[in-house]
Amino acid sequence: MVYATSQLKMLLVCASMLLGLLMGFLPVVGMEPTGGAKSDSDHAPNAEPLPSPPGSNCSDLTVKLEFSTKVVEHEYIIAFTGYFSAKARSLYISSALRNAADGSLEWHIVPRENPASDFPSDFELVHIRQASPGSLLTLEDHPYIKRVTPQRKVFRMLKYTPSPEPAAPCNATRSWQSSRPFRRTSLSLGTGFWHATGRHSSRRLLRAIPRHVAQILQADVLWQMGHTGAGVKVAVFDTGLSEKHPHFKNVKERTNWTNEKTLDDGLGHGTFVAGVIASMRECQGFAPDSELHIFRVFTNNQVSYTSWFLDAFNYAILKKIDVLNLSIGGPDFMDHPFVDKVWELTANRVIMVSAIGNDGPLYGTLNNPADQMDVIGVGGIDFEDNIARFSSRGMTTWELPGGYGRVKPDIVTYGSGVRGSGMKEGCRSLSGTSVASPVVAGAVTLLASTVLNRELVNPASMKQALIASARRLPGVNMFEQGHGKLDLIRAYQILNSYKPQASLSPSYIDLTESPYMWPYCSQPIYYGGMPTIVNVTILNGMGVTGRIVDKPIWQPYLPQNGDHIDVAVSYSPVLWPWAGYLAVSISVAKKAASWEGIAQGHIMVTVASPAENDSEAGGELTSTVKLPIKVKIVPTPPRSKRVLWDQYHNLRYPPGYFPRDNLRMKNDPLDWNGDHIHTNFKDMYQHLRSMGYFVEVLGAPITCFDASQYGTLLMVDSEEEYFPEEITKLRRDIDNGLSLIIFSDWYNTSVMRKVKFYDENTRQWWMPDTGGANVPALNDLISVWGMAFSDGLYEGDFTLADHDMYYASGCSIARFPEDGIVIAKNLKDQGLEVLKQETAVVEGVPILGLYQTPSDGGGRIALYGDSNCIDDSHRQKDCFWLLDALLQYTSYSMTPPSLSHSHSRVTPPTGTDRPLPQRLEGNHLYRYSKVLEAHLGDPKPRPLPACPHLSWAKPQPLNETAPSNLWKHQKLLSVDLDKVALPNVRAYRPQVRPLSPGESGAWDIPGGIMPGRYNQEVGQTIPVFAFLGAMVVLSFFVVQLTKAKSKPKRRKPRIKRPTYLQQQQQQQQQQQQTTTTTTTGKNPAV
Repeated sequence: MVYATSQLKMLLVCASMLLGLLMGFLPVVGMEPTGGAKSDSDHAPNAEPLPSPPGSNCSDLTVKLEFSTKVVEHEYIIAFTGYFSAKARSLYISSALRNAADGSLEWHIVPRENPASDFPSDFELVHIRQASPGSLLTLEDHPYIKRVTPQRKVFRMLKYTPSPEPAAPCNATRSWQSSRPFRRTSLSLGTGFWHATGRHSSRRLLRAIPRHVAQILQADVLWQMGHTGAGVKVAVFDTGLSEKHPHFKNVKERTNWTNEKTLDDGLGHGTFVAGVIASMRECQGFAPDSELHIFRVFTNNQVSYTSWFLDAFNYAILKKIDVLNLSIGGPDFMDHPFVDKVWELTANRVIMVSAIGNDGPLYGTLNNPADQMDVIGVGGIDFEDNIARFSSRGMTTWELPGGYGRVKPDIVTYGSGVRGSGMKEGCRSLSGTSVASPVVAGAVTLLASTVLNRELVNPASMKQALIASARRLPGVNMFEQGHGKLDLIRAYQILNSYKPQASLSPSYIDLTESPYMWPYCSQPIYYGGMPTIVNVTILNGMGVTGRIVDKPIWQPYLPQNGDHIDVAVSYSPVLWPWAGYLAVSISVAKKAASWEGIAQGHIMVTVASPAENDSEAGGELTSTVKLPIKVKIVPTPPRSKRVLWDQYHNLRYPPGYFPRDNLRMKNDPLDWNGDHIHTNFKDMYQHLRSMGYFVEVLGAPITCFDASQYGTLLMVDSEEEYFPEEITKLRRDIDNGLSLIIFSDWYNTSVMRKVKFYDENTRQWWMPDTGGANVPALNDLISVWGMAFSDGLYEGDFTLADHDMYYASGCSIARFPEDGIVIAKNLKDQGLEVLKQETAVVEGVPILGLYQTPSDGGGRIALYGDSNCIDDSHRQKDCFWLLDALLQYTSYSMTPPSLSHSHSRVTPPTGTDRPLPQRLEGNHLYRYSKVLEAHLGDPKPRPLPACPHLSWAKPQPLNETAPSNLWKHQKLLSVDLDKVALPNVRAYRPQVRPLSPGESGAWDIPGGIMPGRYNQEVGQTIPVFAFLGAMVVLSFFVVQLTKAKSKPKRRKPRIKRPTYLQQQQQQQQQQQQTTTTTTTGKNPAV
């Protein structure tokens, strides 16, 4: 009984220990500690979260970022050819301005008091009152002055709004009840949030989603290997950081570059970004042991200047920063001092990570500097792996109109509902690509700390590892996801077996792969069509500079009909910094004019870079990469099905101020999306393709295409002027059967003067260079047929052919041939509203005209005064049906009865009642025009440029079979993932201790190593396994105890031991027997 009691005691002790261990885990997964105070984020189920101030412990907010820049009056940034002392810079400027024509020029150097002022600089900020173009040119003539540009003031608007979703408690897991949320609501101010990809259409195993993004991406695997970011310098350019924030233990330096006398964060955004990268507790960051350098470049009023960034960038180079996060951006990729300095940063081995922008879901909305080749541009996804609605989309628009944009973003990661540090303490949840950017910056910092040979880590090699390891999202094209979702562990494996080499982005061209290769996959190629241009980025991990050896080699696969296509290649003469372009033009050979099928081949490119170590053979490193190509060819479609989009005459911001087509959109005044069929006219393009039309893009003057191949030339929202030769050729082409459709927009000089920008802080006016469209230029183009648009400005809803329509800031038709068809509607005079704030309705405004030219076999012309109904930017009601009707008219000479017999048909206007619109006097369109050039008096047309001529590569055919599937994970040379061992995640867990209830149930880890995956899975696995373990132990002891009680007790037999007297008697008997044996003469038995 005593034995059974001891067993029972042992059983109870073990059970209590296991149950205690089990209960000890529960606060980690979000249970309220007994007797502890509730977190600020605790609330009843199904309650809507209340917005919390930036410094609160817990909040679920969406941050909407908007950027704008304006020129500062009289202030100029003078960039020098090198770094000079302040005294030398002043002498150079004085020497240059001394020779200026206006000797009485008032100027002075604007003082810049910041940490970089004690060091040599490559620029100076100068205030020049009444600077003339001559004085600026005199400055640029100085041998040590590289460029003179206006100073820019940067505005960043951070708007925090409560998330519509119910918020989970701080530091808790979030349980998703279904693979399909009950409601999909906005995290970006009044627009639907999730963009469905079809990824989660089937039933899945439900699991808890942890709130700490570092754990979701398995940073704990690297923490357990001892990698925590130590030795890596990471810079955060944002709104600052409080000095004694409890989340950070290794803030190396805080610097202020603004005109405010504080280093602290007054907005909370900079603290949040720094927390995602390097927080050591609660909202755990990726690299808690990294050296954190805080650059405060925005004031509490969210204002910054280009010169502040330039000084801060110079200081970052001086401090040898390794990783720099820039959660800002804007459309101005032509802010030359800023762009040049970013290039210089990356050339100095600074890995820059930047947000791609929050202007989605519209295409062509990439922000700078994330759109640069040498910068890692980051887009956002939610925790369901859907592209976030707010995340900006590609393509880049630098290359328009002659070329085609590059693939951006580079990579996507979590940017919706991400936890980060609060302004003073605690955690908050934010959404935006400015959240996704520090996620990648933190991952890059952590990855850099895992590489023993830090010389291998540079902006190119890090980007190569990230994009080669990224996980592609299904159902999403490359201009939304780039190369896919960040995969930290695979990136670690690639980076730690990396050898310097070149690679391509994208790594292959497959025009048949849908939807990833959209828009290329949406339309096959054919003989006689405009060449398809694919802009490939070359990443050079061997060095900051490089070159392409000889020429790229085109090798078609003969068994796969590779000889049916022609390929032309143009490329960067110098790859700097770390990257360059490879523009591939693909066209169909003449022998395939009536052929249909798949053609394949590849391009071989060899890249060379100077070896950093001269002991290398030849002092140069080389790397050869292969670019597979696969296209679908169809017979040339009939002329009536071919539509040519005029891209050449579309202008956008930057560089000039080209206003929006819809004047109601006051918060988005710039036309900056490229006006391309694959950017803000994407929906129109998709509609035309669904209707069976083949749409091609004209990136050259009208003189450079064969009009006999096309049914309709489509001109939409044209801002450019026209060469006289273009006007002459178009008239001849229309006489020979080409048709023309024009969608115009507003143009009114009085309204243009009214909508100019005025900044009270800088006292600077921004005057539009055109209206929504360049109506005077369009009138010159169509005047030979007796047509013209007016300078009227109209708006309103109406019904046409049983379709609801909205006219958004359009113009009217002022003149039209008398035998044409004209449709008129009653509209509001928006020009009167803008100029005098008065409202008036104008009856019978001519808005649509159809005309058959009189020549034999001549084409047809259709005019409409507003393009907003086919533009994705601010479209309210689409008019794709109208475009269909117009194409039926122009391509097939079929007049729509709904228009020809419409009750709204009126007599064509003669244009005699009011003068036609004239160009704005003193406009600066010639500065940005491809047609005009400066001239004494009015600008004059330039000489007509030569048409682009492609030099087709000489093929080197291969008689071998092409690979069947071009899409595989990009494998860099000499990378074997199997050789890079990872630790057993469950084999070791760092010792941790729970914090007190006052610390929100977070964990503090000695040495900065966090539990990571342990904390990620604890919400489900640890309580289950602990409970099962306790049950097993209890069962074992119960079974043993039951066995012990059920067996009968058996007594052991007693062994009688002889006493001393009995032993003596036995000895005497033995002696007597021996004596008897001896006397009888017998031997004893042996």
